[in-house]
Amino acid sequence: MGVYADVKPYDSPGSSAVYAPDEVLWRQRYDYLLERGYQLRPRYDPRWKPSWLNTGKPRILCEDDVMSNDGHILDATRMNDKSRVSIKVISRKSSEHKISRHLSSEALSRNPNNHCVPVHDVFQDCINPEQVLLIMTYLRPFDDPPFAFVDEVMDFVRQSLEGLCFLHDQGVAHRDCFTANIMMDGRPLFPEDHHPVLTSQTPDVSRDATHLKRLQHPVKYYYVDFGLSTHFKDGEPPYVLGTKGADQSAPELSDETPYNAFMLDVYVLGHVYESDLLQVYPELRFLRPLVSAMMQRQPERRPTAEVALRMFHDIRRTSKEYADIGGRRAISPDPSPTKQVVNALSSTFQAWTGIKLT
Repeated sequence: MGVYADVKPYDSPGSSAVYAPDEVLWRQRYDYLLERGYQLRPRYDPRWKPSWLNTGKPRILCEDDVMSNDGHILDATRMNDKSRVSIKVISRKSSEHKISRHLSSEALSRNPNNHCVPVHDVFQDCINPEQVLLIMTYLRPFDDPPFAFVDEVMDFVRQSLEGLCFLHDQGVAHRDCFTANIMMDGRPLFPEDHHPVLTSQTPDVSRDATHLKRLQHPVKYYYVDFGLSTHFKDGEPPYVLGTKGADQSAPELSDETPYNAFMLDVYVLGHVYESDLLQVYPELRFLRPLVSAMMQRQPERRPTAEVALRMFHDIRRTSKEYADIGGRRAISPDPSPTKQVVNALSSTFQAWTGIKLT
């Protein structure tokens, strides 16, 4: 495998800062991945020369100037069907490796409530034999583009709750299911595709990508990144220690006092609804009872994921406020960025203290 580690960074005059340090490693993997049926973008080809050299064209207008956002994850094209995938580098001995493969097993993949990112392939890294490469479905942020109708939001809440129920039924606590780790397969919304990094632009970054509405073109939402997740055996108490995670507002987080990992998931998902839905779309206030229950400061007072899903269905079936807006009413984000920031901070303050700011 050493042949793949001998690639040197491209250092032609006038092309300074072509690569970020982590990108050099992806360049070293290019031929190795190609042999296995996965092609990285042109900038990672060891034979690549920047397309802007000697042309007078600004680098910023060239697709091959677009750098990756995350050194451990990169998009690629699966050659046999030209579909886009994401490739993630993880430790072979990590719990993420075991949990991701388990959740993508053939039997579990057939379950319609499985909202865990599909893993299509796994093989050893050519640079470090202690690492593996996970080949997964390419996904984009769940709220990009923004929701346009009430029923689009309701579909997101339903799917994310169903997915959390599925995880917990499998004995898996995600432990980091905050905003960035809930994504969607956006292919139905972008029939002409989009760039994998600059997701609001076309693949050649020449113009803005057009997109359709979820209401007419439904999407599926997925949980990603099981790096902090725990798999409990049957009958094993779901208690853990640790304070890592994107959402630091959960009151029970501790390195010394064990807490219920399933109840943490319920809280964190409730906080997603609070910060990314209720605080952004004022029309969704009818979801407040569900969110308040999920974000109770005392974990034992929160509903389980299954009970939260039942609460959601009850709201959809019986809420007069939801019925009055017709379910399918168009919505738009609050136009004031300042107000959105204040609302998000207020939500976090309330989660920490139990005090609602007015």
